Amino acid sequence: MSTAITSDRKSYKTSMAILALLFFIFGFVTWVNGPLIFYVKLAFRLDTDAKAFLVTFSFYMAYFFLALPSSWILEKTGMKKGMALGLLVMAIGAFVFGTFATHRNYTLALTGLFIIGSGLSLLQTAVNPYISIIGPIESAAQRISIMGICNKAAGIISPIVLSLFVLKGINKLEDEVNAAVDPVAKESILDTFASKVYVPYMIMAAVLFFFAIWIMRSPLPEIKGSDVNKADEGTTEKSKKSIFQFPHLWLGALCLFLYVGVEVMAGDAIGIYGKGFDIPTDETKYFTSFTLGAMLLGYIIGIITIPKYISQQKALSVSAVLGVIFTIGAFLTKGYTSVAFVAALGLANAVMWPAIFPLAIYRLGKFTETGAAILIMGIAGGAIIPRLFATLKETYDFQMVFAWLMIPCYLYILFYSIRGYKAGLSK
Repeated sequence: MSTAITSDRKSYKTSMAILALLFFIFGFVTWVNGPLIFYVKLAFRLDTDAKAFLVTFSFYMAYFFLALPSSWILEKTGMKKGMALGLLVMAIGAFVFGTFATHRNYTLALTGLFIIGSGLSLLQTAVNPYISIIGPIESAAQRISIMGICNKAAGIISPIVLSLFVLKGINKLEDEVNAAVDPVAKESILDTFASKVYVPYMIMAAVLFFFAIWIMRSPLPEIKGSDVNKADEGTTEKSKKSIFQFPHLWLGALCLFLYVGVEVMAGDAIGIYGKGFDIPTDETKYFTSFTLGAMLLGYIIGIITIPKYISQQKALSVSAVLGVIFTIGAFLTKGYTSVAFVAALGLANAVMWPAIFPLAIYRLGKFTETGAAILIMGIAGGAIIPRLFATLKETYDFQMVFAWLMIPCYLYILFYSIRGYKAGLSK
């Protein structure tokens, strides 16, 4: 069983408050990608949704490439310095994106998003195991749910902020661009629109840089995961010599890959899903906030019920079943009702990460940092599954593609909640 990082209650509360702030920050940066898809499609005159979904692809693939290097960095720097370094890298990425998006250079703008994702990879590789083992592993889902409230509250705010300052009047702007006959006039309109993103991202870069410095000077205690997340005495995990001897971890990594895929589908892809019913962009640009509102409700329920009334794995099972039910509801309905079912997936998804992560790193001992990095690599599901949706819907009915992708993911998550999390573990 895990022990708390510190027995000092005041120090514990201070650490939780700092971690909550970090979750708010990367929630804000992550969930702005939903409305950003609409921004890049117009600013760069992209002719397909698949090209616009390179926003999420570039952002989330950074986790796949940088998670393991992040674990090596954390072994050298420690978790606290690693968090600060992650924020600094994110600041650089925000600066790069804001600069080159303004110049309408899509390749370099996507590079900026990849850099932001790289910084987040380092930050999450540190902060997720940190919050999981700051106290007993059995109540980790409750603590992560508290962090999730901060993350999703920021996620509700960030699409609204981008929509108000960057996407305001986008329907009228689309009409002006389409009506413009003179290519020079059209490019002038697009240049003006693209430049709207500059100030918000420069402010974001400055704030991230400030918090990187602040974290270094904060009272957040240093921690080494392998010293806290030990296997119990007398268990077979104590003598394992390789990360490949923990099947529950690898099954958990796949589970997180699929979970993040469905989370991003429900959060970032919901706007494009709504456009399939010809709902105006001025409305669909806010849909991400509805999904995150549902997730916020789910986190509150998780805090109240886990582990007092329901275990982490049982909560995961219920969530997976709800995911299947809501996906079927979205498939069988049309228009705003169908979109409402997609938004309701936020409720189903809410406690999945809080449950999967601690179950997957349970008893990893000296392999905790590496195991956490492998799990963070699973965030690449947010790149692959939405990209598949954007590509396949060009050929097939978008509602059918949505259901084809989502239901198998939820069924695997259900399997992990029942059997997968126990694979290879001694009693």
